Amino acid sequence: MINSTRKQQKLSQAELATKTGVTRQTINAIENDKYDPSLDLAFKLADVLGLRVDQLFLWGDRHD
Repeated sequence: MINSTRKQQKLSQAELATKTGVTRQTINAIENDKYDPSLDLAFKLADVLGLRVDQLFLWGDRHD
């Protein structure tokens, strides 16, 4: 959801990273389900993208 929302808003991974205070690599890892962000970062991402945290992330029945 982060990837599609970011692209709809015409933000690069680097721009989203700068706005949330992390590296582009962190954004890439989150988008590719390789890294679970902290709660603080999840709220920052939601704020920058204009969504609620529960709209960005699926919690619960995850298949690793």
